[in-house]
Amino acid sequence: MKRSFSLIFCIVSLLTYAQDSQDLFAEMESIGAIEQRLLPDRMLFTQRALWGKKGLMRSFNRFELTLEKREKELKLRRKFLVAHQILGYATLAGMIAQGVMGSQLYKGKYELYRKHKNLGNIVSATYFTTAGLSLFAPPPLVSEKKGLSSTRAHKWLATVHFSAMIATNLLAEERKDWHRAAAYTAFASYATAMIVLTF
Repeated sequence: MKRSFSLIFCIVSLLTYAQDSQDLFAEMESIGAIEQRLLPDRMLFTQRALWGKKGLMRSFNRFELTLEKREKELKLRRKFLVAHQILGYATLAGMIAQGVMGSQLYKGKYELYRKHKNLGNIVSATYFTTAGLSLFAPPPLVSEKKGLSSTRAHKWLATVHFSAMIATNLLAEERKDWHRAAAYTAFASYATAMIVLTF
């Protein structure tokens, strides 16, 4: 009886140990796979073109796809996004000033036209530079989780204000009423995109 009990105990222990070691090996393999995955599954098309496995930047030794160099890329990404944020606030301030001037123009203060136009050029330059810093930054380490998030809402709104900014610039001389509508759309979606990400 004691022998049977001891034998059963040994068999159960061995099976449990074997199962635990299989779980451990499976876990170690998945950790290894995560460590080896240096790029996220999903990237912006601009990031894929520049920073993907066969992206343009990979042809330079400095940006070879290794763990050590990928860590440097993430630091570079951080710098891009900090600059994106700072220029974003400067652009928003410029948009507000331009909107105030624009409303004065519609009230007949035509002496502000040159200032409004010059400020518009500055706002366009800072806006598209800000957009470029986001579009061309190295990708994050992992893909964003599915579902609604502040980052995803920020990106959706970016599509709206990017289109509206292009329309604002194209319609500046042609259709003043459409230009104004595009400018208000650009400002509203841009400000909302910043609020969504901040709060």
